[in-house]
Amino acid sequence: MHPILFQIGPLTIYSYGLMVACAFIVGTYLASREAIRQNIPEQKIVDIALILAISGIVGGRLLYVLQNFDFYLKYPLQIIMLHKGGLSFFGGLFFALICMLFFLKLQNLPVLKTVDLFTPYLALGHAIGRIGCLLNGCCYGKQTSHFFALYFPADNIPRYPVQVYSSLGLVVIFIILRFWQERLRDKPRFQGQIFIFYCFLYSMMRFFMEYLRGDHQPVFAGVNVYQLVSIVIFIFSGALLWKRRKGFLLK
Repeated sequence: MHPILFQIGPLTIYSYGLMVACAFIVGTYLASREAIRQNIPEQKIVDIALILAISGIVGGRLLYVLQNFDFYLKYPLQIIMLHKGGLSFFGGLFFALICMLFFLKLQNLPVLKTVDLFTPYLALGHAIGRIGCLLNGCCYGKQTSHFFALYFPADNIPRYPVQVYSSLGLVVIFIILRFWQERLRDKPRFQGQIFIFYCFLYSMMRFFMEYLRGDHQPVFAGVNVYQLVSIVIFIFSGALLWKRRKGFLLK
């Protein structure tokens, strides 16, 4: 759509990179405000946010490259062309979570409490990032004849604006998680509850959203890799919530 927003001399501002930067700034600021309310050092939140951003990009890019290995084997320099998009969310999520847990252990910070603190803003940052996907023209939808279809310059074919749907769905998830975060701050609960609830909601949304995606091919029984991963996460997180349902449901 608009992969390059504008240029100032030799400086080129790419829409995808700008949206990722906005997601980081907004998420870090809001998480730091919540950290003050939960008596967690604000500076530690900035450190954690940097670790999440860097490790998320590395993990997301690594998985994306592996999934498109034939292309990057022919054009290895494209691996570092992050401004063109190409990040796998699940790869970024898993690697960022591992790095975050390692850092929290080193800093003797409450692990699950801090993960819960960050989770709503992860959803919000992801929503902002999806706008970057829309502007960049990646993560596109299947061809459709519906009146709300978008035309992408690469092929000029009407496609589902799946990036917009994903962004709106993530905003809804953010609102739900913030509601739970506010209600549960001073109430008995089990640590990690908000993150598990996020996994449950996002995996459900992602599974159905993949039916509108045009850049992922089925690999088994009509579903693609991301849907298979979503099914596993949905079952696992749902089982955890059911097991702890007495602590999950508000009275």
